[in-house]
Amino acid sequence: MPHHQLIVVGGGLAGLRAAVEAKAGGVDVAILSQVHPGRSHSGAAQGGINAALANNPDGRDDSPEKHAFDTVKGSDYLADQAAAIQMTSDAPGVIFEMDHWGCPFSRYDDGRIAQRPFGGAGYPRTCYGADKTGHYLLHTLVERAYERRIKMYVEVFVTALIVDDGRCRGVVAYDMIRGGFEAFTADAVVMATGGAGRIYANSTNAIISTGGAAAAAYHAGVPMEDMEFVQFHPTGLYTTHILMTEGARGEGGYLVNDEGERFMARYAAKAMELAPRDITSRAITTEIDEGRGIGGGDYVHLDLRHLGAERILERLPGIRDLAIHFEGVDPIEEPIPIKPVQHYTMGGIDTDVDGRTRMPGFYAAGECACVSVHGANRLGGNSLLETIVFGRRAGMAVVADLEGGAPAGDPAPAGRAAVAALEARVAELAARGSGGIDPYAVREEMIAATRDCFGVFREEAVMRTGAEVLRRLKERCAGIGLRNAGGVFNLDLMRTLELEGMVDLALCVAEGALARTESRGSHSRTDYPARDDEHWLKHTLAHYTPEGPRLEYVPVALGTFEPQERKY
Repeated sequence: MPHHQLIVVGGGLAGLRAAVEAKAGGVDVAILSQVHPGRSHSGAAQGGINAALANNPDGRDDSPEKHAFDTVKGSDYLADQAAAIQMTSDAPGVIFEMDHWGCPFSRYDDGRIAQRPFGGAGYPRTCYGADKTGHYLLHTLVERAYERRIKMYVEVFVTALIVDDGRCRGVVAYDMIRGGFEAFTADAVVMATGGAGRIYANSTNAIISTGGAAAAAYHAGVPMEDMEFVQFHPTGLYTTHILMTEGARGEGGYLVNDEGERFMARYAAKAMELAPRDITSRAITTEIDEGRGIGGGDYVHLDLRHLGAERILERLPGIRDLAIHFEGVDPIEEPIPIKPVQHYTMGGIDTDVDGRTRMPGFYAAGECACVSVHGANRLGGNSLLETIVFGRRAGMAVVADLEGGAPAGDPAPAGRAAVAALEARVAELAARGSGGIDPYAVREEMIAATRDCFGVFREEAVMRTGAEVLRRLKERCAGIGLRNAGGVFNLDLMRTLELEGMVDLALCVAEGALARTESRGSHSRTDYPARDDEHWLKHTLAHYTPEGPRLEYVPVALGTFEPQERKY
């Protein structure tokens, strides 16, 4: 039974940064990752990472305070302001650190890091590496982790927390290579497994972004915060839902309807295509619903042709390649067909600014966590920033918390008990076999329900229908069967084990959305179109029960920035 002082679950940016920081503080660290860290979903982030460096000539007056204001305003005032200020204050330092570690940012002629405009930002503060920023940051940190000789367990699938006397003492994981389950015990665990986008049918997220490990924390008693807030990115490829970076609009791309009109003038006359994502996604959806989609269809165009070949090839080469290979259009010559698709989970595991949760020994960072800095709507460029800032801070917190030594007690018995419980569960599933309920049919119904009932626009009757479907699916999960009981690289086993957690997280979205009788950020209700600060300036906490989530509410932490109407 492997034991480490710290186990980091997830090999993306947040997990790597936490591991590097803890290792630098003298902690014995191991990373557990479902895929090789270099293949983590962090690499799919394209457009850039925000920091008030004031390098762009149009951003000379930028500051961390102005970055914080834009973040809070963009969140529709649901972000905790102290957390947002912490993130934006830390931002310049972590950018310089990544630069010094070798991240190949794009540069101005004088050598300074280049910055482009992004939606909802008062200044162009998004640092970028062409349109491969996440990829560059990820591989910079992978190299750093190898340099620090951090132990990595790759192709292991975490299914449960090990909890002993109310404290997290490790995780149980399925070893894909060797087959079977193993307990990894620890003095502390950092969860950094990304979002839960794959509870939706139409998502930019990788297939591993199921929220399964976060659901394990939820089942262990750690509450989920603000799960009703789900971001739809305005520009996903029409047929494949692959992300077309906001950087394309930051470079000057247009959104055009069937009439050849730059329709954002009707929705955000000043910001136009650089309005926040919630506003832009609603605008595109409205254009489609009112019959102005291309050819009367359910998409519009992202037009880059006026940028010219040189600029596209220099700053958006990856976007061009994706559009050619997956949509059959060359953006140098043709507009790109796009529509809003699920992109980001604003909610997640409830944490403080140092990654600590309500469970001793258990921390979380990145998209699987909710600090909350994004509130009801995340600004583009703040997700990569969040991973680095709060991954680093979680690593620092673990070092500080372990300075007094290891927690008392031997975690091995709890680890063995957790493995035995999981093996018994798998035996039960395998005994049903093909005679049990088909887990893939359940999954298909789930992703259809979230897509159809909890999308860009929401309405009570439709949401109630979706919630009823999800509740029925939760009941059906009790009777699912495992078709393939083989040991090595059993993807059927993994998909079956994560299903119940996915349904439970989808129910957190559904119940939170039904209860919130207002429109705020990404949560836009046609039956309650106004924001209601009097009753709903508060966070939703979802606590697990076998019957479904129990909701609790806590106030938003306000501060310098008084809530006001969002105008762009």
